[in-house]
Amino acid sequence: MAPQILRARTRTPAPWKNGGGVTSEVAAHPEGAGTDDFAWRVSVADVARSGPFSTFDGVDRIITVVDGPGMALTVDGTSHVVDTPYEPFAFPGDAATQCRLLGGPVVDFNVMVRRAETTARVHIVRSHTSVRPDAGTRVLAIVLEGSALLHGASVRLGRLDAVLLCEGDSDAVGVDGVLAVVVLAGRTGR
Repeated sequence: MAPQILRARTRTPAPWKNGGGVTSEVAAHPEGAGTDDFAWRVSVADVARSGPFSTFDGVDRIITVVDGPGMALTVDGTSHVVDTPYEPFAFPGDAATQCRLLGGPVVDFNVMVRRAETTARVHIVRSHTSVRPDAGTRVLAIVLEGSALLHGASVRLGRLDAVLLCEGDSDAVGVDGVLAVVVLAGRTGR
């Protein structure tokens, strides 16, 4: 199967129920899944104002600030300052979470997985790397800053463009900026 290129310009932003921002889905599994039935979901959000995060029962989240001054998250009563760009922060999606913006709007990168079905790891890459899913995994790489070149496919990815690779796919990626690499793995027996 060939790598799937996911261009930022083809995404349709959807407003949040609470009006605090908009989300653009990058990819989800199974394809076409909604917020109630995904195994995993990756998105980019524009956070316009402070307020509560939606709760997602049985979901683990990883959030990474891409642009803006950051936010203070209170997760089940514990405060966490998430203000360093490109530093992933993991927390349970079913925890009561309040967001306070630290001086203005924020763009963040979100990974959500149903913990009974899927695990996720996010690491940040700032140089040439090989992107190859291990057995039973998928890898989604998204350009957070600058650009990247998929050498095997000779495809240039711009800011917020992504590529999804499934088991058996591989590519060398030249990064001129910042790339988030998400490794998604199904739990045993699923």
